[in-house]
Amino acid sequence: MNFQLSEGEIHYLWWFIQGSIMNPSTRWRLRKAWGFCNRHAWGFLQMEAAFRHGWMHGPAILYLDIMERAWEAINVGGPFPALRLERNLRPKGPCLMCEMGYGPESTGMAKPEVIQRGRDPFELKKFAIHTQPYWRKAVCGKCMNSGSSARCRGHLLEDFRSGSLEDLAAHQAWVRYLVNHLAVYAKSFRHGFHGTESDEDKAALISAVGWCSGWEALFALISFSDSDRALVFSDTELERAV
Repeated sequence: MNFQLSEGEIHYLWWFIQGSIMNPSTRWRLRKAWGFCNRHAWGFLQMEAAFRHGWMHGPAILYLDIMERAWEAINVGGPFPALRLERNLRPKGPCLMCEMGYGPESTGMAKPEVIQRGRDPFELKKFAIHTQPYWRKAVCGKCMNSGSSARCRGHLLEDFRSGSLEDLAAHQAWVRYLVNHLAVYAKSFRHGFHGTESDEDKAALISAVGWCSGWEALFALISFSDSDRALVFSDTELERAV
């Protein structure tokens, strides 16, 4: 599948990262839909990395908000927890960009230099490779056919519906772990807290996008070599985060 961003997608995402991301109604729709779809979630991260030189301020704030919702959704208890989990983890709306008609063939008015830069995966790949010791354990085994027990939100729901979900507590702990580390990363962009983040905190952003929207587009966009993939998939069992 071709995940290269179209001119229309780049045009939209260019304006999105300039300030639309902070629009309250847009943020609410993204929160209800668990962010963008697989294609547009990673396209957004690629654009942000390309134009901000890896300074992921907007995505860190957005995904902290979304993963706080995820913690509320997955931390089920009391009567009928199974029904609540099913209801909570389903998206409550479509991908914002898909609903607006943006896809592989969409056109836009972005300048050629913006299109060229927006399609350049260098900064995203650098960010991903640098932080992969911490996010590789989160790569969904079903997304990438790796045999890992890790699951994105969509495949976690599939396992739940098929009755094959064995250890919900491990997935709950992972979501809590991501919230904790994203909180540190998001705070590090504030005055007086610069430099307080670790690579593990940065990696939580990659893990959060993958958890919300799946992993296929990331590996397609940054074109991991065979040696890169071997490094990432050398140890992908979901670990309990305490």
